[in-house]
Amino acid sequence: MNLYEITVHTENHEHYSLEKYKGNVLLIVNTASKCGFTKQFTQLEALYQKYKDQGFTILGFPSDQFKQELDSGEEAAQFCRLEYGVSFPMHEIVKVNGANAHPLFQHLASEKKGLLGQAIKWNFTKFLVDREGNVIKRYAPVDTPLVTEKEIEQLL
Repeated sequence: MNLYEITVHTENHEHYSLEKYKGNVLLIVNTASKCGFTKQFTQLEALYQKYKDQGFTILGFPSDQFKQELDSGEEAAQFCRLEYGVSFPMHEIVKVNGANAHPLFQHLASEKKGLLGQAIKWNFTKFLVDREGNVIKRYAPVDTPLVTEKEIEQLL
């Protein structure tokens, strides 16, 4: 499967193909509003603001897989915008592991396995994707978003 063949839904239930971002460098993150790593939204937004005009986009996907998310994608997105000033695209709540994992996370995890194999260990796992849709690197939840900056600059 090609990344650009995958369809996703915004927090407002509007669906679109990731082909919309063809030619952009992407950082795709599974997020959670009630996680110890939630403060990473501040750095994610700073990266987005710094590089968005150069063809960089962050895509946030709330997940309740680890029982740390609000009840809906709308609530999660509203929380992120109010508490952290998030302006990058947020999406519906998705599963990131198991048989019911969203096709996007099945694709990302199969392309770049983590220390524990394919499974996503926790919230705020980050995947860096180049302009051609290739998954370049997987970052652990403990890796702050600023750790990704050098690679983002190289891909831009």
